[in-house]
Amino acid sequence: MPLALVSDIHGNDRAFAAVVAELERLGVTRAVCLGDVAQGGDEPRQALDRMAALGWPVILGNADDFLLDVSVEPVDELTDEVLEKRLWTLGQVAPSHLEQIRSFAPTLDLELDGGLALRAFHGSPRSYHDVLLPETPDAQAERYWGGSGVDVLAGGHTHRQWTRIVDGALYVNPGSVGRSDDGLAQFAIVEGASVSFKRIAWNES
Repeated sequence: MPLALVSDIHGNDRAFAAVVAELERLGVTRAVCLGDVAQGGDEPRQALDRMAALGWPVILGNADDFLLDVSVEPVDELTDEVLEKRLWTLGQVAPSHLEQIRSFAPTLDLELDGGLALRAFHGSPRSYHDVLLPETPDAQAERYWGGSGVDVLAGGHTHRQWTRIVDGALYVNPGSVGRSDDGLAQFAIVEGASVSFKRIAWNES
């Protein structure tokens, strides 16, 4: 059974709805979200409600955790704009939505067709802040993402849709649903050890 990888919705429920509709059209019924569901967009409550209705497993992303707590030693710069958006988002969601976010898992292991194992996370299996890019040297990639013992590594965070081999495992980043570089809603579908990347338009009005 194919598995859809969806990530970095960032409160863009219209783009999220377009991805869900496309998955229904393709007949893909199994999916996992790699984090950052609500914070940053104009429809945080709607995105969280849609995710809850779908019942997909969700990984905790850095932007999700940012809604729950502001670190005293933040990794990313906390501008006034970012802090104001956080306060606005908290005013849009209910306590039950925050409990929903608290239920998101740091990592998740799933079985793919053919008995292959997939490990899902946001940045890396050790931290949602870790960044893996196509230009990351192999030695650094293997330090944080290697030695997993799984066949497929699935992570988001960078909003870039791409794949590479890391220490014998297929690393897949499905891109971003709500904040992609090309304005399209991005996701990926994994079938066994193969991956197909998808990009679809969504209605911004």
